[in-house]
Amino acid sequence: MRFGYWTPLFGGWLRNVEDEDMPVTFDYVKRLAQRAERIGFDLTLVPELNLNDIKGTAAPSLEAWALAAALAATTERLEIMAAMRPGYHLPAVTAKQAATIDEISCGRFTFNVVSAWWAEEARQYGGIFSEHDDRYARTEEFVQILKGLWSETPYSFSGEYYDVQNAHLEPKPRVTPRIYAGGESEAGKSSITRFADAYLTHGGTVDELRTKIAEMRRRREDAGAAPFEAFGMAAYVIVRETEVEAQAELARITDVQHGKAYESYQDFISKSQLEHVPSLEDYSVSNRGLRPGFVGTPQQVADRILEFEDAGVDTLLLQFSPQAEEMERFGEQVIPLVRPTGASVFPSPSASASTSASAGSVA
Repeated sequence: MRFGYWTPLFGGWLRNVEDEDMPVTFDYVKRLAQRAERIGFDLTLVPELNLNDIKGTAAPSLEAWALAAALAATTERLEIMAAMRPGYHLPAVTAKQAATIDEISCGRFTFNVVSAWWAEEARQYGGIFSEHDDRYARTEEFVQILKGLWSETPYSFSGEYYDVQNAHLEPKPRVTPRIYAGGESEAGKSSITRFADAYLTHGGTVDELRTKIAEMRRRREDAGAAPFEAFGMAAYVIVRETEVEAQAELARITDVQHGKAYESYQDFISKSQLEHVPSLEDYSVSNRGLRPGFVGTPQQVADRILEFEDAGVDTLLLQFSPQAEEMERFGEQVIPLVRPTGASVFPSPSASASTSASAGSVA
C-alpha cells in the first residue's frame, strides 16, 4: 500500500468546521510535505480548483501548478501529483510545464487529469465547460498531445478540439509522468481505459472498490492494453485511542450547517454522473471520503486499510483535520501496522533519474 495525502489548498477539508487550524499559506504546505516524506507518506495530490470548494467561493485558495513546482523544489522523495482540468489549460504549454516540473523534481512529477464538474468556477474563471461526455472527449485529445510532445520532435496533431503543428518540446521529461484519472460514467470509464495509466476513485466501501477495480481491469484487458499501473482511492481518516472518541469526532464534523460551504453541492451532483450520490452529511467531507470507514482506533483503521488492499487498492489519497497533527498520528500509529517496515515504496529521486532513459512512467 502506498500512502498519499491531499495538499490542503483550501484551509481544510470540512464544510461544517469554520477554522481547522490549517492556514492557506505555502509555508504550511511546505512544512507538511517535508514532514510527510519523513513519516512514511509516498505522494501528495495537489488538487486544482480556482475557487474554494470547501469553505465557500469567497474564501482563499492557492493555485495548484505553481504550488506543485514549489513542492518539487523543496522536497526530496515525495511523488508530486498535480490535478489538471483540460478546460483551463493549453495542451502544448501544459506539456512544457510538466517537463519543467519533472526536471525540478528529478522525475517525481505525475498528473491527475480531471474532466471538471463545477460550472460556476468555469463562469468566474473563463474555463471551457461543455456537456459531460464532451469533456471526456476533450480530455482524451489533450492527453494524446501531452504524450506525443513528451516522446516526439517535432510533433503534430489535428483533432476536434486542438491543433498542434510541428511543435518542439525540449528537454523531454526524465521520467514520462504517469497519468491518473477517475470517472464513474460510461463515457468516463471508456475514455480512461484508453488514455490513463492509473485509475482513481472517490471513497467507497470495500465491496464497491472490489467490483470497480475488477471492472476496470476487465475493460483494460478487453481493450488489449497493458494493465493499469495503480488503483487509488480518496478517503478521510479519523484515528483516536478509543472507538468512542473516534465516533464523537465523526459526529462533530458531520453536523450539517446549511450555508456557503455547500454552494458547490448542486453543481457536483448535477454536472457529474455518479454511481453514489452523496448526502449532505457525506458531503461534509470532500470526495466521499467518509465512505471507506477509516474511523476508529489505530488497529481498526489499519485492519480496514488491509481489507481495501485485498480488494485491489494500492494507493490511498488521504485527508486529515487538522492536517499536521493527524498526519503525524497516522504516520506513527497506523502506517507501521499496515506496512511494518514503515518505509516508503516510492523510488528515490536518484533511482528515478538513473532509469529515466528507459522508464515509461513513474513506478
